[in-house]
Amino acid sequence: MATDVRTEITDRVAVLTVSNPERRNAMNIELSAKLVDALRAATADDGVGAIVITGEDPAFCAGGDLSELATADPDTLRTVYSGFLAVADCPLPTIAAVNGAAVGAGLNLALACDLRLAGPRARFDARFLPLGLHPGGGYTWMAHRVLGAQGAAALTLFGEVVDAAEAERIGLVHRVAEDVVAAAVELAARAAAAARDLVRTTKATLRLTAGMTSQAEAVEVEVRAQAESVRSPEFAERLAELQARISKSGR
Repeated sequence: MATDVRTEITDRVAVLTVSNPERRNAMNIELSAKLVDALRAATADDGVGAIVITGEDPAFCAGGDLSELATADPDTLRTVYSGFLAVADCPLPTIAAVNGAAVGAGLNLALACDLRLAGPRARFDARFLPLGLHPGGGYTWMAHRVLGAQGAAALTLFGEVVDAAEAERIGLVHRVAEDVVAAAVELAARAAAAARDLVRTTKATLRLTAGMTSQAEAVEVEVRAQAESVRSPEFAERLAELQARISKSGR
């Protein structure tokens, strides 16, 4: 079966399905390049306001392709990383719909998204050290950012493998959903319904202010962006609609 990244658009949400079924969607150079291309196309499409990433059932992503890793040099590794790094750099909101095992590079792919939802069969396994591999692709930074020092150590150094329920308990995923792709699309559609430029700017602000040390710094960033949004036609239109509803209801 061919290695591919399929794109389906529903309610302004692009669902990207990574598919390498013979290797349980392992992230090789070919699949990584196709993910980069699919993300680029979705981001360039004005009809897309948010992105969901999932895997071909029954796995999410079983890690890196070990046959490629066996002879990988730094340049090859960066090429393999490029898929989930493109997810991390995506200006649109992203949700990982983790439908099965997310192992190694697959955990990187999930962590690269803004939000993670888990299906009942989801399983999260760093598995770098047991394979004799050092983590790569920014994994240690992402794991620490999401889980804190202790949680990152539990998965990375101590080899804890967590299921969907435990992932929700420790904050690795936002919540568990029976139909994880449908739940992710429903959630993503809320972001996609907002003005596209506003959503992109707000996501960029969230990332920028996350590294700030004071609220005052965040206020200075936000006041400029909010003033710009006040002058937008989208705000004028939605304000007029709200005022009309209030006037009609009398409250």
